[in-house]
Amino acid sequence: MSIFKTQEAAQEAKDMEAYAATMHEDFQFIMHLDNSTMDKEKTLEMFAFMMNSDDFVTHDSRCLYENDEAMVTHGVMRFPDGTKESVLAFMQIKDGQVIRMETGATLLP
Repeated sequence: MSIFKTQEAAQEAKDMEAYAATMHEDFQFIMHLDNSTMDKEKTLEMFAFMMNSDDFVTHDSRCLYENDEAMVTHGVMRFPDGTKESVLAFMQIKDGQVIRMETGATLLP
């Protein structure tokens, strides 16, 4: 199964263990807001909070490209304050796991 499909199934099942298995031990997440970096543990904490909250909703999530080295995804996220963003994510893959993820987002009307 592709990493994208594994992550989507994990999100739907709210299975953080399955989601974490797609992430390399040296994983880094570069935030689009301020270029700050989070490691795997901090990223999983944030993802678990979002995954278990009804206030964070992702619509129209899709994989634009995936191979053994990289994956590009797109989705529309709705946040607790009612704002929506179009989020594009690039993921670098190493040894069959995501080692680096960087996002870019555009605020939607």
